[in-house]
Amino acid sequence: MNVMVRLHSPYDAVLLAGVERRQMARIFITGSADGLGQAAAQTLLGDGHEVIVHARSAERLAAVNDLIGRGASAVVGDLADQDQTRAVADQVNHLGRVDAVIHNAGIYSGRQILPVNIVAPYLLTALIHRPQRLVYLSSGSHYGGRADLADVDWSGQRKTGSYSDSKLFVTTLAVAVARIWPDVYSNAVDPGWVPTKMGGPGAPDDLRLGHLTQEWLATSDEPEARSSGGYWFHQRLRTPHPAVRSTHFQDKLLAALASFTAPLT
Repeated sequence: MNVMVRLHSPYDAVLLAGVERRQMARIFITGSADGLGQAAAQTLLGDGHEVIVHARSAERLAAVNDLIGRGASAVVGDLADQDQTRAVADQVNHLGRVDAVIHNAGIYSGRQILPVNIVAPYLLTALIHRPQRLVYLSSGSHYGGRADLADVDWSGQRKTGSYSDSKLFVTTLAVAVARIWPDVYSNAVDPGWVPTKMGGPGAPDDLRLGHLTQEWLATSDEPEARSSGGYWFHQRLRTPHPAVRSTHFQDKLLAALASFTAPLT
C-alpha cells in the first residue's frame, strides 16, 4: 500500500533546536563518490566527525574505499530511481539517527535532472529520521529557473525541467523546510563554479570554498551557522530568487512532489 509522503508528518524523538549537541556530529552526504561530496566527506572525517557516504551503485563504492577505510559508513542507491532513493533512506535510518544531511548529489544535464536534483532530496528529507541540520546544494543558476510547475514531468521520462529549474526548486525546498520545521536548521548553499567533474577543469572558483560552507552549516556551533532558511555563498548570505520565499510557491512545490512520490492507489 502506498503512503502519502508529506513534510508535515510528525516524527518521534525530534531533536529540538537549542538542545546541546555533542561535539562530534554524524553526517550523511549524498553523491559523495566524487566532487564536492567526496571533498566534504574527507574534511569532515579528518575533523573527527562520523560520516555516511553514498554511492550510486555497488561498483561506485570503489571510489569511496579510502573513506570507508578511514571509518566512514556507506549506503548505495541510484537517486534517479524513486525505489532506490527510498532504500537509501532506509539504509541511513538503519545506521542510526544522523545530526545532519548534506544533499550534495546532482547532475547537470539529461532527463534525470528533476529526479536527482529535486525529487530525491524531497524524498530523503521526508523519509530519513529528522536531523537537526539540512543542507541543500543550490547554484547561482537558480536565478534563471522558472517558477512554473505546469506540465512538469518529475519522473524524468520527458525532459521538462532545466538545471536552473531544478536548483530553483531545491532552494525553495530548503526554505520551505525551514518554515515548516522550525526546530531544524535548513539552508541552501551555492558552492560556486568550482573545478569538479561537473564544473570542469577551467572553473574559476576555489575548490576548498566550494565545500566549506556545507561543512560549516552541518557542524558549526557559531550563531550564524545555527540559523535557518538562508541561501549561502562562501559563508555569506545572499538574496535568492524571489519565488524561493513565496509561501504560495513553496506550498505548490511541496504538494506537487508529495503527489508524485506517493500517488493514491
